[in-house]
Amino acid sequence: MLDYSKEADRYDASRGGEPRAAAAATAILGLLPPDARTLLDVACGTGLVTRRLAARDGLRVTGVDAAHRMVRMAADRHPGAIVLGDSRQLPFPDEAFDAVSTIWLLHLLSGPEETASVISECARVLRPGGVYVTTVDKASSHDVGSDIDTVLAPRPVRPAVDRAEAVEAYAAEHGLAPAGRARFTGHGQGRSPRSTVDDLHRGWFTQVPPDSPLAARLAAGLATLPDQDVPRPDPRFSLRAFRKRR
Repeated sequence: MLDYSKEADRYDASRGGEPRAAAAATAILGLLPPDARTLLDVACGTGLVTRRLAARDGLRVTGVDAAHRMVRMAADRHPGAIVLGDSRQLPFPDEAFDAVSTIWLLHLLSGPEETASVISECARVLRPGGVYVTTVDKASSHDVGSDIDTVLAPRPVRPAVDRAEAVEAYAAEHGLAPAGRARFTGHGQGRSPRSTVDDLHRGWFTQVPPDSPLAARLAAGLATLPDQDVPRPDPRFSLRAFRKRR
């Protein structure tokens, strides 16, 4: 996994910046009940989305993240409401929030056990009747049928821990029932051949070691593609909402 404290300074610029954050926040807010007054944004990162969530009238938003540098950046954007903490053991009491979000988190977890643990914690801090919103199937959102996807097809792919079906099963185990879904565009995140080679060298593709022969072969294939700096279509991210049973 990437070191997100080291990644913090370039994170927003490399992840679509304000347009992507705006699209994400709008989709999340559209899944919240109108009477929600408190929201916990788990793995809030640099706070770009958190700040936009907090702009909704009457919604008090708290962010939590495990990366020190991310937390400092988020605290600059949303002062007094950002906490350093582990999503597997959230530093909040039971039933403390009307809503909880985990956006671009579950796909980073090590496996089913850790994923279930995070969802369990989100359910614990959610009040009865509250709503949990999360991204699902994140990796496949980037597969847009482009020539880049064709070159990358031979790479090994770890079974996705954030598959919608698996997330729904974990949610059900913790008293969370399906309550809606949405999609939004990852503006500015369309891959170009050159940027994808850079991602290979940074270890972004976790099953392809940057110094491996496979990484070299994939980079060579990407280098043959036309329009090296032209982004292919943006990904479309999927959200699922779950309501905690009363």
